[in-house]
Formats: sequence, C-alpha cells, structure tokens
Amino acid sequence: MSSDRGLCGGIHSAVVKYIKAKIEADGPSTETKLVIIGDKARGILQRTLAKNILYSFNDYGKRPPNFCDAALVANVLLDTDYKYDRATLIFNTFKSVISFNQTELPLFTPSGLESASKFNLYDSVDDDVLKSYNEFSLASLLMFAMKEGACSEQSSRMTAMDAASKNAGEMIDKLTLTFNRTRQAVITRELIEIISGAAAL
Repeated sequence: MSSDRGLCGGIHSAVVKYIKAKIEADGPSTETKLVIIGDKARGILQRTLAKNILYSFNDYGKRPPNFCDAALVANVLLDTDYKYDRATLIFNTFKSVISFNQTELPLFTPSGLESASKFNLYDSVDDDVLKSYNEFSLASLLMFAMKEGACSEQSSRMTAMDAASKNAGEMIDKLTLTFNRTRQAVITRELIEIISGAAAL
C-alpha cells in the first residue's frame, strides 16, 4: 500500500523493498499475486513484477482516506474470481516523526473465519452473517492501513521538505557568496584599469 503523491522521502520505496524481499523469501514455488493501492508502488513494481499484479488502484492519497475508499477496494477484492489460500496486507506504520515501519497484517478468508476458534462461540452464524462480517472486517483492516500509511507519509513528507528547505538555504548562501566574490573581483579589475589609464595620461 502506498499513494499517488511523491516528495515524501523513501516511504514508497521502503514498502516496495519489503514486498520484493517477502516474495523472494517465499520462493518461486509460491504463486504470489499483488493488489497495489497507489501509483507510486505500482510504478516501481511494474518494472520487475508486472506479471504478479492482479489489481491496482490509483487516485489514492490526494485527500485523506475515508471508509468509502476502503470499502471500494474491499468490494473489488471480494468480487474477484481469484482463489487464494493466504492474504497479507503490507503497509507503513507511523513510529515517530522521523521514522516508520513496514507492517504485515493477515487478512481473513471466509474459510479461515469459519474455522476460527472464537468464532464458534456464536451459535447462529449463517452464510449471510459470515459474508457481512468478512466484508466489514476487510474494509476495516484496509481503512486502518490507509490511515496509518497516510500518517506515515505526511510525517515523512514534512521531514523531507524540511531537509530540502535547509539544503536550498545552504545552496543559496554558497551561491550568494560566490556571486559577491565574482562581482568584487570584476569591480576591482575595472578600478585597476581606470587607475592605470589615468596614470598613463
């Protein structure tokens, strides 16, 4: 999970590196499909893992995430014909203003929900209730990941822009000093030429 916006340091590349490392650790025997939220991660992953991309969602991150965004993604995932044994949500979590972590969150499959130990405590759980619970659970987990990712991205952007402003300030100071030295040298040379010309007369 990433977003469509840049200028926020290495937050998007960090989650992409984590995904690539996880796919390599699983090995070639495991068929892995990617559902990517955000253009930044899609742009990087499309170069090397284009055949693994199942879905990608863009127009995310330009405004604060809401439950409708999460529900839209959840509905597409639930309506897909692709059968999977295990699903993992990978996203950035906020740690502090200057740091963030990549986090894995397991997503429940309908069969996994049915076999959960605590879920059997309820007597009357029919298929409709199970389906509704699965939909709400997926949308809620996506919403949580979107909020964490947005918070991490904003803090990373703030840090990156602060560093860029400091670097720009240092560059301006150096260029101003160079400009003043050059101007002073030109003025000195012109004065020498004027004085030399006056002395020759």
